[in-house]
Amino acid sequence: MFLKLAGRPCLVVGAGNIAESKMASLVDAEARVRVVALEATPAVRSWADSNSIEWHQRRFRPEDLDGMFLVIAATSSTELHEQIFQEATRRGVLCNIVDVPALCDFYYPAVVQRGALQIAISTAGQSPSLAQRLRKELAEQFGPEYAAWLEHLGEIRDRLFSAPMDPEQRKRRLYDLASKEAFEAFRRNVQN
Repeated sequence: MFLKLAGRPCLVVGAGNIAESKMASLVDAEARVRVVALEATPAVRSWADSNSIEWHQRRFRPEDLDGMFLVIAATSSTELHEQIFQEATRRGVLCNIVDVPALCDFYYPAVVQRGALQIAISTAGQSPSLAQRLRKELAEQFGPEYAAWLEHLGEIRDRLFSAPMDPEQRKRRLYDLASKEAFEAFRRNVQN
């Protein structure tokens, strides 16, 4: 599942290196990020200084979850992680306790991104190392040219949907345009 997080309130408990990497994806997704932590990495401090995130330099309180869509916790306290998971579950807030699959409602996938194309790999927390290896392999298989091709396909799709056309004929045309052969033709065209 890919979630649209733009404008959604998301809480991060912890602001070390691991939390920072999770936070970066939330910032990139344009979520409204609130961070609760006593200390923070330089990058987290910089995001706070530029108002990209809201940082509360204190310990977690259960009411920090009020109104949140999701919470990510990356601290060194197992007890705190269990408390956050219980509170989040009680409140219906999606929760990810980093590196503790049993305390996760969702996982962070390894992602290959080429423009609007996103290929996500998840091992449900069983082997992040395998997910990363597969991400590298897919990144080689799906090069940067896929971003331009997808943009091209989107433009054609918009034109086809604005033209009077039989829906089945449109569907067949769109499938043909997304074929491997069509991609190879597009790539040859761009290279020339």
